[in-house]
Amino acid sequence: MSKVQFIVSPSGDELAILPRAEYERLAALSDDAAEDVTDAAAYIEAKAEWQAEGRPVLPPELSSALLKHNSRLAAIRRWRGLSQETLAGKVEIQLGYLSDLETGRRSGAPTTLARLASALDVPLS
Repeated sequence: MSKVQFIVSPSGDELAILPRAEYERLAALSDDAAEDVTDAAAYIEAKAEWQAEGRPVLPPELSSALLKHNSRLAAIRRWRGLSQETLAGKVEIQLGYLSDLETGRRSGAPTTLARLASALDVPLS
């Protein structure tokens, strides 16, 4: 930080005088902090709405996995620590079929999706 000069105004207010570059740096930091506060408030509001609708709040690890993978099914399977082979065996479906479901090549029958949700211990929705 640059050298700051302090002076006292005729009315007794203590003032800080600093170089313009330092002022602009501090102003930018203040803008960033205000934006962070706005983002945090939006997150809190969205989370409250999500919970009010009865939707489950996802653990941070699962949220992270969902961001990394295109497939919710693959993300949840990996989050649960299961291989494709293990999950396919639990649900009694072919490995290729599970792979097709994860990649979106097939949509899956409602009963199969229900069994997958049960095996992964997640809501069907």
